[in-house]
Amino acid sequence: MPARRLARSKTTVQSRRPCSSSSPRAIRAASSRSTARTLGRPTDSRRQRCDNGADGGAGSGEHSAASYAPDVSITPPDPTLEAAARERLAGLATPAGALGRAGELGVRLSAMLGAVPPPELTDVRLVVFAGDHGVAAHGVSAYPAAVTPAMVRSLHAGTAGVSALACAHDVGVRVLDIAVDDDLDGLPAEVVAHKVRRGSGAIHLEDALTAEEVRRALEVGRAVAAEEVAAGAQVLISGDLGIGNTTPAAALVAAALGLPAEDVVGRGTGVDDAGLARKTEVVAQALRRAGDRTADPVDTLAALASADLAATTGFVLGAVEAGVPVVLDGLMSVACALTAERIAPGAAAWYVAGHRSTEPAQSLALEKLGLDPLLDLGLRLGEGSGAVAAVPVLRSAVALLRDVALLSDLLPG
Repeated sequence: MPARRLARSKTTVQSRRPCSSSSPRAIRAASSRSTARTLGRPTDSRRQRCDNGADGGAGSGEHSAASYAPDVSITPPDPTLEAAARERLAGLATPAGALGRAGELGVRLSAMLGAVPPPELTDVRLVVFAGDHGVAAHGVSAYPAAVTPAMVRSLHAGTAGVSALACAHDVGVRVLDIAVDDDLDGLPAEVVAHKVRRGSGAIHLEDALTAEEVRRALEVGRAVAAEEVAAGAQVLISGDLGIGNTTPAAALVAAALGLPAEDVVGRGTGVDDAGLARKTEVVAQALRRAGDRTADPVDTLAALASADLAATTGFVLGAVEAGVPVVLDGLMSVACALTAERIAPGAAAWYVAGHRSTEPAQSLALEKLGLDPLLDLGLRLGEGSGAVAAVPVLRSAVALLRDVALLSDLLPG
């Protein structure tokens, strides 16, 4: 079993548990212009940083973001435990291969969780990283950016789509403002304390982040993962929230895989054909602007991502460094996981793909990572919803390997 780098304790629980007794659904104390033209100009509100009002546009940092690459050491899941789990699977009182992918998942989870048979999954946690994106002002989404803060409030109140799923499947939820273009007055400090900036740059016109902001966002994500692991999390899920976020996420995948914009861009929140064309051109312009900086994954985050996506990348890195499996959700989650694998090769050994989204970039990234999603329900909600919906599959896989009798026990001698 890989050594856990963080001691676990129930004394510092940060994650919100769903369906509290005081409220059955609360999650507590958690244009048609030619697209061949350049689309718009940087929006001042999305360039505003949270520290000293410094400009967050391209080239505003003293150092390349690549110099801030985190030093992450990945220990793979224990191959000895995986072999023992596979032997146990073969010895169950079931026909050979009868458990299909559930059996294989149980084997992987045994190695990840450090025991054969695997322990019951009693502490699964979702962290949703929220942020706004400068591209949202350029016709890439069916909804205005004002929806983002409203949805943060809904998530905190326990009334969002993923809240219902988390309540049903006993998953803790925590929502964090990383780059929402709003002060979120009235929400507790724990929601807004990690804010890196208000909004991120419009990536076809300017860098999303400065090098220093990338560093801060990665550190925030890793620190949040450490908090959740120390509080007892067995499995972590990364969730997203932010109008326009499928645009930078698609750009991240295109940069990582060397693909053109038209191969990766999808309809996101449901844009029409004109919106899809605008979105594709935004991503194409962003890739051209970034140029060969995309050869480095951390510099790619500065050029093409956002503060919330960088924080999600750090969260994934922090989880796998601690030896905790991560269930991936839709495009944003998978794009960040792909970036994490670029930063720290071997991270993908700790990934489980929760579901297949309708975004083409997500499927392309999953293929690159060698992951086959557990569910394919046509979901495109985000928030971590598809991954949370897959939690019962994980629990089923654990139960099968843990509780089914061995044939040798039924037929002694």
